[in-house]
This record gives sequence, C-alpha cells and structure tokens, in this order.
Amino acid sequence: MHLHLARAWQWAVEVSAMSGGPKRRPTSFDVAERAGVSQPTVSRALSGSPAIAEATRRKVIEAAEALGYFVDERAARLRRGSTGTLAVVVICREGDSAATINPFAYALLGSVCVAASERGFETLVSFQARPEAFFGHYQEQGRADGLVVIGTTTNQAAWEYFRALESDGRRVAYWGSPFDELDWVRSDNRAAGRLAVEHLLAAGYRRPCFMGALNTPQVQFTERYEGYAEAMRAAGLEPCLAPTVNAASREEEGRRAARRLIERGDGVDAVFAACDAMALGAIEAFVAADLAVPGDMGVMGFDDLLAGRFSRPALTTIAPDPAEAGAALVEAVLDEDGSKVHSRVPVALIGRASTARS
Repeated sequence: MHLHLARAWQWAVEVSAMSGGPKRRPTSFDVAERAGVSQPTVSRALSGSPAIAEATRRKVIEAAEALGYFVDERAARLRRGSTGTLAVVVICREGDSAATINPFAYALLGSVCVAASERGFETLVSFQARPEAFFGHYQEQGRADGLVVIGTTTNQAAWEYFRALESDGRRVAYWGSPFDELDWVRSDNRAAGRLAVEHLLAAGYRRPCFMGALNTPQVQFTERYEGYAEAMRAAGLEPCLAPTVNAASREEEGRRAARRLIERGDGVDAVFAACDAMALGAIEAFVAADLAVPGDMGVMGFDDLLAGRFSRPALTTIAPDPAEAGAALVEAVLDEDGSKVHSRVPVALIGRASTARS
C-alpha cells in the first residue's frame, strides 16, 4: 500500500513539472547564482549598501528582475528592529454599526493611513467597542512600531483600558483622549469656540448659545464651550448653555436639546453645537417648530461632516484639516523623542447657508 502511494506521489510530481505546475519561489541564493556573486553580496546590493560597486548592484538587480525575486521587506525590517507597520485603533460605541460611527473618524483614519504611507509604513486597522475585545499590545507583540488611537469618549471602558497600557517605551498617540496625561493630538477647540461667536455676531445674531454637555469625559466639548464663553464675555455678553443628555445618537441629543431651548423661550437666536451631528438634529427640531434656519435661528457645528454639506440649509461648521490631523498623529508616534506630546491642530471656519442671514 505504501509503495503504491509513493509511486502515485512521484507520478504527480513528474506530471506537475511537465505541465508547468507550481514553481517554488526564487530565493536570494538563486539571484546570487545567476549574478555570479555571493548571497551576502545580493543582500547588501538590494538593501542599498554603499559598500557594493554600482556595476555589481546593477548585475544583481537585473538577475533579481529576471527571476521575479522580490525582497521580503517585512523580514528585512524585522532584522533592522522595525516592523514597517503602524497600528490604528478606532474606538467605537458598543452596538455601533459601520453606518453609525462618526464619519469624521473615517476621515481621520484615512488621513493617518495616508500619512503613514508617505513615511513608508503600512497600517494595521482595528475597530474596537467591547471590553472583551480590547487590544493594544501591537508593539509588545512585534506587530507594529507604534499605535494611534482614535476614539469617542462615550466608550469610557475603552479609554480606561488604553490608559492602563501606558508604559515606558510604548509609542502611542491619541485623538479624542479624555486624559491629559496621555500623549494626545487635538483640535484647537478653544479657538473654534471663539471663531463661532465672532462669526455669529458678525452675521447679526445677538444671543448665540452653546449646545453640548460639560463636565463629561468629552474634553473637546468642554474646551469648545470655554472658547465660546471667553468670546461672549469679550463681546459683553453672558454665555448661554443648551445642555445635552445621552441619547441613542448625537442627532437625537441635538433634537432634544433644541426642543428644550425652544421651551425655555429666553431669546436665543443662534446655536453653536459641539459637533455637526448635534447641529443637524437641532436644525430638524427648529424647522419642526416653524423656526426658519437661518432667518429665525442660526445653527453651526464642528467637524465638517459630509452630511452637513448637503443638508437643507447647508451647515456652517468649524473643523481641523483631517490631513493635518493625521500627519500630526503619525509624527507624534514615529518621531517620539521621549517628551510628552500635546499638539493642537489649527481649525478653520466653513461658512454655509445655516448662518447666512440676509
């Protein structure tokens, strides 16, 4: 029986060879034989070593191309102590689907991937929401040279997990972190609050109100309010707050806060919402209450979501440049020198119809 199996296997191998079956992958030893040099010379030539004469390098490259040999970059990087990979974790809320994740997170993720690619790094991306699935030990396992964490602070358990990972030698940068002691990159949120007030007052509104929650893990919202309040007081006006409470979505938070604001009836004629999603929900509530936007009520947000560009009316917003934010996060990880990273990304106002009083 064993003899028959052996003969069958030998026959299969011979048929495969005659019919052009699968061929083994060429190695650096094959390149060395074809080029007439040693295998170490091939390795040095293909790694760009200045010790190799240019004529020899060309001969090795031609042999490699003829054989279809490609350098295993991952193995080469590992030998040099680098994986050539940057891990990116996007923290979501438990139960979020791909459609309900904040679109700004996708824009920022794409920018991080582009910035990493420009530095010669691939990216390993993970979306994490459930405590049993939290993972951040990419560097310790030799799977990545560093980690970027992009998150929503509504998932407090996730932030506590990643906060606990902090240790010497880890290369991590955070976007959306509620903890100041971590290495973070953030929007210039206070400047955004000031820009919002200046824009609304210049458009003719007299009592703009901030919509959002304070004293929560959402540090960015509090910073935007602080900038708003500073600009209001500088203009001789009292700050106003339309507080939001947790709901199934940011849009619903905005709708509920807008309804309560209408019921208060205290002369508010404009809203700067902490994020675009809240602002879009507020517009729905105002329109449902027969308040014209922007005639009776101006509305603006923060993030520059695509949905805001096509809402009716189109939403005025303030936002950082995602490309600049992504580049800052990659730089914070790959260029870390041991010092604490606290970096602000400049913001810009994007005026649209929702605050364009005629």
